[in-house]
Amino acid sequence: MKVCNESNVDGQKQTKTAIAPEYTQFTTRYDSETSAIWCWMSPEPRPCMNVKLIDELVQLQRQITDTYTSQNSDTIWPFRHLILASKIPGIYNLGGDLGLIKEYIVNNEEDKLRDYAYKATNLIHRNINNLDLPITMISLVQGQALGAGFEAALSCDVIIAERSSKLGFPEILFNMFPGMGAYNLLARRIGTALAERIILSGKTYTAEELYDMGVIDVIAEDGEGVQATENYLNSHNQSHNTIRSMKKIRQIVHPITQQDLFEIVDIWMEASMKLSEKDLSKMERLLFLQTDTKNTKNIKESESSKSPRRGDWRKIKDVSFPLTTHLGESVHENRRKNDGRRQKTE
Repeated sequence: MKVCNESNVDGQKQTKTAIAPEYTQFTTRYDSETSAIWCWMSPEPRPCMNVKLIDELVQLQRQITDTYTSQNSDTIWPFRHLILASKIPGIYNLGGDLGLIKEYIVNNEEDKLRDYAYKATNLIHRNINNLDLPITMISLVQGQALGAGFEAALSCDVIIAERSSKLGFPEILFNMFPGMGAYNLLARRIGTALAERIILSGKTYTAEELYDMGVIDVIAEDGEGVQATENYLNSHNQSHNTIRSMKKIRQIVHPITQQDLFEIVDIWMEASMKLSEKDLSKMERLLFLQTDTKNTKNIKESESSKSPRRGDWRKIKDVSFPLTTHLGESVHENRRKNDGRRQKTE
C-alpha cells in the first residue's frame, strides 16, 4: 500500500493527495496505532543501494514532505515515525552498488560516479534531518547491514537490531572507505577514535557488540524485531516532544551539514579513481557476494585471513586448535555435532 493512499484522517481522504507513484524497490505501510510509516526495502536485482532504490527513496521523502506540509490548517496528519526496514530475509542492505561503481571507475566516468555518490549522500542527509519534519527516523535491522546499508541505518535517530544481525564496513578490503556519512554518524554516536577503529578494521560486528559500544539503541530477539519496534513506538509516543527536542540539541552540538558530507564524498571520489586492478579485483569478490545472497554470511573480515569457512575446517586433518573462523569466533575443539547451533542467551 502506497503512502499517499494512506493519508487518511478519521476515514476521510485528504483532497490534495496525488496519484501514488509506482515504487518497485520497496513497499510502504501506514500504521495509525503507532503513527508510523513503514518502508520495507526489497531492491533488485541485488540487495544494495542501487540508483533506482535511491531515486525512489528520494521520491518517497518528497512525497511524505509534500503530504505533511500541504495539509489544511485545521488538519493534523497523525504521522510521527518513519521506519526503514527490509523485506529480504537475513539482509538489511549490502551497501553501495559495487557493479556500477566498478564500471564507472574502469571506464573513467568520474562525473557519473560523483552523481551517484551525491545522490546517496543527499538521501542520507535528508534522513539525518528527519526530512525537515517533526518526526523520528527509525531503522530496523534484521540481518546483514554493510557499507552504505549500514550508513543508511546510522542516518536514523534510532537503530533497532535483531540479535543475530551483522553490521560493518568492508570497504577497506578493496582499499577504500565508506564515504556517505559513516565517519560523521559514528563519531557523533561513539567518538572519533572508536569510529575510526570500526571503519579501518573492515570487521563485521555483531548487534550485541555494537550495542555495547553505543551504536545500536535496542536489541531484539531474532524474529521479534517488528514487535520490538512497535513496543518502542508505543513507549515513546508520549515523550515524542522531548525526543524531537533532544534531536535538535544533538544537531546543535554535533552538526552534520550537507556541505561537510559532500566534501567527504569528494575525498572518496579521488580515492576511488586511484584504485588499482588488484583493488578492483577484490571489489569484484564482494560484488559476487552481493549477487549470491546465499553466501553473504561468508564475507570475510580480512582478505589476508586464511581461516576456512564454517564447516570446512572439519575436513582438514591437521587443523590446530584454537582456530579462528571467518566470523572471528575462537574454536577450541572439534564441535562437529554442535557447531552452528550456539545461540547466546542472556
